[in-house]
Amino acid sequence: MNPPALWRAPAPLLLASASATRRDLLASAGLPVETAPARIDERALEAEGGALAPLELARRLARAKAEEVAARHPGRVVIGADQVLECKGRVFHKPADLAAAHAHLARLQGRTHQLHSAVAITRDGAVEDFVETARLTMRPLDAAAIDAYLRLAGAAVTTSVGAYQLEGLGIHLFERVEGDHSTILGLPLTPLLARLRGMGLLAF
Repeated sequence: MNPPALWRAPAPLLLASASATRRDLLASAGLPVETAPARIDERALEAEGGALAPLELARRLARAKAEEVAARHPGRVVIGADQVLECKGRVFHKPADLAAAHAHLARLQGRTHQLHSAVAITRDGAVEDFVETARLTMRPLDAAAIDAYLRLAGAAVTTSVGAYQLEGLGIHLFERVEGDHSTILGLPLTPLLARLRGMGLLAF
């Protein structure tokens, strides 16, 4: 006899992202997942949003991703996600290169910043979204320490808004981390699963 399925929708969950980290988080929770990166211009949407607070910007981008992919894949349960890094009211984007990563870290060192991780869930035209926030305090770092980190971490730092991967060498940059690990990785898993459960999409 086949074991009962955890996921109750007829098709796998559709993640509106090419992020391997987000995909792996969903798969590790036993969810069947497919990916379909959203076709949106994030910086244009940010500009249209005007003076949105960083938390609301993350929500807007997550919803836009979910809605764009859902429009191309009717009938599917779609997850859109976005993460915005805020420090002293300033929003940080992924650094273009190692020089930009150095500048990022020089601004973040010795300070506490927030990672706002937003998720939007679409199903049959309805959208539900939420935002979780983690607070990370980077230890004081001089230019030599930043250079040493970047030499070790390499170009991978350009794939993250903060120029670090906390699950890797980036952990050495911090003196305090407050928040759920999956929120820091960009997909708050526990509240997401609670909402999927409330939608009747999980077996338990």
